Amino acid sequence: MAEKLFARPQSLLDVSTHYCPGCQHGIIHRLVAEVIDELGIQKKTIGVVPVGCSVLADQYFNIDSQQAAHGRAPAVATGIKRVHPENVVFTYQGDGDIAAIGMAEVVHAAARGEKITTIFVNNAIYGMTGGQMAPTTLVNQVTATSPYGRQLAVAGSPIRLSELLATLDGAKYIARVSVNDPANMTKAKKAIKTAFEVQIRGEGFALVEVLATCPTNWGKTPVEAKTWLKENMLPQFPLGVYKNIEEVKQ
Repeated sequence: MAEKLFARPQSLLDVSTHYCPGCQHGIIHRLVAEVIDELGIQKKTIGVVPVGCSVLADQYFNIDSQQAAHGRAPAVATGIKRVHPENVVFTYQGDGDIAAIGMAEVVHAAARGEKITTIFVNNAIYGMTGGQMAPTTLVNQVTATSPYGRQLAVAGSPIRLSELLATLDGAKYIARVSVNDPANMTKAKKAIKTAFEVQIRGEGFALVEVLATCPTNWGKTPVEAKTWLKENMLPQFPLGVYKNIEEVKQ
C-alpha cells in the first residue's frame, strides 16, 4: 500500500466552509488543526469562536468549542481555563472582534497572564458585516465606511496589537506572521505551535497575529489580494516575534 503523504488533519472536520474564494481563514484553520494533531491534544483542546467571519469555526474544528459574544472570547476562554486548567484553551478572533469591541478583554487577559492562546487574524477590515473600516485598516485604505480612504487626522493610525501586548508582563509569547505565501505559512505554523506549547507549559498568555487577505471586501482577486498584502500590510505590520519568554529567561 502506498504511503499517504498528505491528508486532512484529524482536528479538522471534512466539511465545506462558508468562506469567500481566496479567503485565508481556511489556511489558518488547517495550520491550527495540524498543530493540535502534532501536539496530541485534540481530546483536551477547547476553542472559543467569536462574532465575525470565523463565527462558524466551531463547525470546522473537530474539537469542543464555545461561542462567545462579540469581543468577549478572551473573557470566556479565561473562565473555561480557570475551571478546566488541564485543558488547552484557545481563542480564534478577527481584527474587528479583538482590536475594537474586544480590546479591553485581550489587554487584561494578557496583563493577568491568563494561560490561554489567541489566534488573531488581521485582514485590515471588518469582513462579515460588509467591509467597514477596522482598527487595523491602513491609512488611505478604502472601505465601506471610509470611501475616500482612512484619514489619519480623523481616525488615527492602525493599531499594532502585537507590539502593544508585548509590553505586558503577563504576555509570554507574541508573534506576527503571515500566510500570503508558502514560506510564510511554514513560519506561521511554527509560531502557532510555539504559542500552544507556552500554554501547555503553563507559562502565561500567548498570541499569534496572522496577516491574511480579504479579497471580497478589498475588491480584489485572490492573487491581487496576496500582492496587496505583501506591498501594503507587511510594511505597516512587520513580521516577527515580539515577545518570547524563552529569550527573556536567557
